[in-house]
Amino acid sequence: METTLHQQLKLHYASDESQTEVLVGRYRIDAVRQDELIEIQCASLSAISGKVKSLLKRHTVRVVKPVIYRTRIAKKKTKRSQVSSYRMSPKRGEYIDVFDDLIYFTRVFPHDNLILELPFVNVQQTRVPAPRRRGWRRKDFRVEDVSLIDIESTHEIRTAVDLFELVGLDPQADSFTTEDIAALTNRPRWFAQKIAYVLKHTGAISPVGRDRSGIQYRAA
Repeated sequence: METTLHQQLKLHYASDESQTEVLVGRYRIDAVRQDELIEIQCASLSAISGKVKSLLKRHTVRVVKPVIYRTRIAKKKTKRSQVSSYRMSPKRGEYIDVFDDLIYFTRVFPHDNLILELPFVNVQQTRVPAPRRRGWRRKDFRVEDVSLIDIESTHEIRTAVDLFELVGLDPQADSFTTEDIAALTNRPRWFAQKIAYVLKHTGAISPVGRDRSGIQYRAA
């Protein structure tokens, strides 16, 4: 089911409302603006990797992958009732969160005809009570919808160098490991390994050796 967030972003990026849900060949495109085909992807990038790879043969494609900065949680007592309470989630997103998804997109990015745009957004998540099922341990709510509050900023990534710079690594460093990436980004080692995987498979870094702390990398 399409969320309000997805609908709002389509209208935001399209030239006008008539340029949404446009049929291009055998694909339906979220939005068209001038000579760009725009795909809004709030879910996993893996779901559109084949579609984007095919479109890139003849078109310039902008993939818009929103990164959620703040979430306002709106609770409803029933599906048909009005919102009864609001609160802000303590969780705050960062641009670097996109690496969690980019591991599924390294066969597509980078490409001369591809632009990856990361709008940094504040959203409202509307929750309703979930049906209770005996013997199941599950959340007591389900997400009914997600809608856009505003866009804080946006960041374009066109090359592997752009990805490298997003992490904040020193391009002049003799070498670094995933332990160094973890310390720099204040993320756990397993997440730093995802970052290294993406940077390696997009050609941003190259392995140059190994020591006790792990594989040594250097800017490519």
